[in-house]
Amino acid sequence: MPPTSAPARSSAWVWAPLFLLGIVTATLAWLVIALLSSRQAGWMAVLAALELGFMLRLGKLRGGPLRVTLTLLGTLLVAAAANWGIASAYLGGSLGLDPWDSALRMGPFMAFTLVQLANGVAEWLWLGVALVVGWWIAR
Repeated sequence: MPPTSAPARSSAWVWAPLFLLGIVTATLAWLVIALLSSRQAGWMAVLAALELGFMLRLGKLRGGPLRVTLTLLGTLLVAAAANWGIASAYLGGSLGLDPWDSALRMGPFMAFTLVQLANGVAEWLWLGVALVVGWWIAR
């Protein structure tokens, strides 16, 4: 009897769920570390860029402009989501709200103001370093 082989499955979109998983885990890790340390933890942007770049490599997305763009945009998305979560957790805690409720009620102007007040030069430098590292890893 001839051996039967399973048809080769296309791995064209394997990177997409890994990329989304990387965004979620990097954001949650940044939130937990920032809230436990009572600091912004801007250095987590570099780890987020590394994680996203490696997740796209793991998902077999070929190097090039798409992988670089996804890594950089994902890093910026993680930074924005983490800063929004940190601001809403601190604001919600003082108002007696859960972080989730506070995040849903906080508007973009309030979030932008709180992020500007909480982040110093060091956090913006870490974000710049993260973008350079993300570009280097993803190319």
